[in-house]
Parts: sequence; C-alpha cells; structure tokens
Amino acid sequence: MRIVDTHLHLIYRDRFSYPWLAHVPALNRQWDAPSYWDEARALGIDAALHMEVDVLPEQAEGETRFVLDLDGVVGAIAQGHPEHSDFPAALERLAAMGSVRGIRRLLQSDPDELSRSEGFRANVQRLAAHDMTFDLCVQSRQLPVARELAAACPDVQFVLDHCGNPLIATGDIAQWRIDLAALAELPNVAGKVSGIVNHAPSTWDAETLRPAVEHVIESFGWDRVVWGSDRPVCVPNSGLTRWVEATKAIVAGASKDQQDALFSRNAELIYRPR
Repeated sequence: MRIVDTHLHLIYRDRFSYPWLAHVPALNRQWDAPSYWDEARALGIDAALHMEVDVLPEQAEGETRFVLDLDGVVGAIAQGHPEHSDFPAALERLAAMGSVRGIRRLLQSDPDELSRSEGFRANVQRLAAHDMTFDLCVQSRQLPVARELAAACPDVQFVLDHCGNPLIATGDIAQWRIDLAALAELPNVAGKVSGIVNHAPSTWDAETLRPAVEHVIESFGWDRVVWGSDRPVCVPNSGLTRWVEATKAIVAGASKDQQDALFSRNAELIYRPR
C-alpha cells in the first residue's frame, strides 16, 4: 500500500534552533531525512510533506527552503504568524518558493483569543488566493475555537492535526467526540490521523487507538481524512513502524479504495504536493 506522510518533522540541530527540545530529552538530537527514509520506504511511504518544527521564528523561512531540497519531501507546511502585520509579505515569500502547500500556527499553547482577532482571520483568509491550507494544532478543549476560525474563513482548507488531540490515556474523550463531530460539519475542514500515540498509555495497541481513529473517520468521511506519522514526536511512545502497523490494523476492514484515500489519495487532493 502506497503512503504519503503528511506530517513529517525533520530536526537538523546543526542548522536550526529548536528551544522546545530542551524540555524533551528523548527528541533532543538530529532527526534527518536519510534516517527517516531508511525506515519509511520499507513501510510503503514514498513521499512526505514536511511539517514545520517550531524553530525560532527568524529561522522559519530558512527551514522551509532547506527541507524543500531534501530527498522525498514533496511539499512543506511552513511556520506562519497571521497575528503579525508583516504576514502578507511573509506569505508572498513562501508562495514564491513553489512547493509550500500550507502554513501552521501552533495554537495549543496560546490564548484562545489569538485566533479570534480580525487581523488574524483576515490574514488566514489570504491563504485561499494561494491555494494553501492551514493546519490546526489545538488541544482537545480548543476544538470549538478551531471551529470558530474555520467557520470565519470558509474559502480556506483547514486540516486538523492529530485527530484534535483526544486524551486517550485518561479515557476522557466524551466531550472531544462531540466537539470533533461539530468541527467536521464544516466542509472546509479535513482530519489528520496522526499524533494520538502521544496521548495514549505506554501499553497502547491498535485497539486502544481504534475508538478515536474510527470516530475521526466517521465524522469527516473517507474523502476528508489524511494520514501523518508525526515522526519523530511519535517516537518516545511509539515509533514509526509501530504507528504504521497500528493504523493499518485499525482500517483493515475498510475497502482498498477507502484505505487508498486515507493513506495517499486525499493527501494529493488536499495538499497537492509536487
């Protein structure tokens, strides 16, 4: 089965600064493209979209230019800051790179009001003119905030990272189920099956993750879901191979067409990689 990875992080500590890594010792090292492809190609992954890795803002454009020249990277979701007045100029520079398929502004650690400002939303709406997506990375409690933003920018394609970060380890997902289904009602939002192992107990298996993954697919439908590895962030509680095998086990009962949609076809339609 062919897989397009829509959420690959590459860490080049010899080139860029990642302040957040100081708090995650297990990840605080080099995670380069060759080491990824050594494992990924054996699993059927033949293309990847690079997801920004929260480098220092002044290094963000350099990160994007660098990864676009790496083997197997067919597009990038770049770091962006729609709250800044210079965002329009930054967006034009990203668009000129040719293979930037979207932006991400991490919202999970910032005040909910950030994405509610008129300036933020007006700048996000500029993505539509460039056929760029906006990846939503929020805490599960922030799903209603994400819905507000997506509803305010109906011409922009949004992608919800990590299934909306359900708290699988605690079992407290009842409200997440409600809020995710509400977000999925918006036709301009897709769901990304990725990152949930970070919220699972260390003893997780495919059945632990199944309720969350199946709810995402049921809510968005097979034509609005994509798959992502979240490598290397997934590594401490999973590893790439374990996550790929678990996802395949969860959707084993689906048709080949449905599986192809999740693992590759939708990625090409939503992100339109080169």
